[in-house]
Amino acid sequence: MPTNHKPNRLIKEKSPYLLQHAYNPIDWYTWCAEAFEKAKRENKPILLSIGYG
Repeated sequence: MPTNHKPNRLIKEKSPYLLQHAYNPIDWYTWCAEAFEKAKRENKPILLSIGYG
């Protein structure tokens, strides 16, 4: 489902749910230490998207 956007880091995932968001213009992270470290470092909240599948 390519668009005008470059794929984000979700393009490397195996989950069909995550892959459908690989071309969103959002810098998505999976549930991982890197995401929490970045949020803490930048003093930003975690916005959680709970999918299905």
